[in-house]
Amino acid sequence: MQSLLRWGIENSNDGGTTQGPQEPHRKLDPEVIDMILGKPDSELMKEALAIAVDEKCEEEERLQALDNFEMLVEHIDNANDLVKMKMWEPLQGLLTSSSSSDEIKRQTLWIIGTALQNNPAAQISYLALSPVEDLVAFLSPSVRSAKTRSKAVYALSGLLKHCAPAVQQFGDADGWNKLKAALEGVHPVSYLALPRSSIVIILDSDIAVRRKSAFLLNSLLIPTTEPVPRPVPNPPAPSGSPSGDTSVTLHPSAPHPTQEPEASGPVHPNSHSSMLSDPSSVSTSGLAARALEEQGLLQALINALVSPVPYGPDGESDEDAEFEEKIFK
Repeated sequence: MQSLLRWGIENSNDGGTTQGPQEPHRKLDPEVIDMILGKPDSELMKEALAIAVDEKCEEEERLQALDNFEMLVEHIDNANDLVKMKMWEPLQGLLTSSSSSDEIKRQTLWIIGTALQNNPAAQISYLALSPVEDLVAFLSPSVRSAKTRSKAVYALSGLLKHCAPAVQQFGDADGWNKLKAALEGVHPVSYLALPRSSIVIILDSDIAVRRKSAFLLNSLLIPTTEPVPRPVPNPPAPSGSPSGDTSVTLHPSAPHPTQEPEASGPVHPNSHSSMLSDPSSVSTSGLAARALEEQGLLQALINALVSPVPYGPDGESDEDAEFEEKIFK
């Protein structure tokens, strides 16, 4: 602040009078501007990601950088800048790297889920990396941390909701079977290294993953709302007819065959332009309903209600009101 005050005094003109030769105006130090106004979000994102991907930095420092990054991408404009600044690739690299700790992967999943929420533009950009198979892999109980698996469901929810192409990739990656296992809390695992191929059943004792999986399935089954037609005023009454009719027609008559249909308005580039240019791309209910029947998801939901897998540290609980409510929805 003292530097700013000194600069203002030195570059001010007292009442328009000139007292001797004046020194040329000096430019304000950019560091001073940053101190006053703060750095742009884009710079903060670059700095945070640089720390996060640097394996020479301490783990706590990297986690703090990822936490700061997640708060920045809560803003939809910053989330859309991820593709412009080529940040999706290093984030996906953190997620798939064998050297990334479980905590690093969990924070990265959190960032991905936040950036994708209600953001079709970000969904399309991230989907170009074909990430669904990597995300689905985190649903397995072989990922020891239940918190990490919950964040994986969070990231999948952000990617799949209102994004039919992502749901298609989800099906191709055997995602429905993985989701079914997450709903039931029963994971069949094949051990081919044994003398005979064996199937071992692993029980998942974490109820939070089951709750979020049920919520995800419910969101995919919700039909896309059709646009409501605007009321169209009736045409002017012919001469001699009573005036003052203020009624409106909700479904106007079809145009004359020779009449050209009105061109739809231009689709301006923004976060939701893909939804406007291709409305069918947001409909996931058909794919989810088909999987509900063909992939055994309906039976999995029934099993989860009738014969719930015990949960808790000692498996002392079996029923969960919140989980049951999400299933009934």
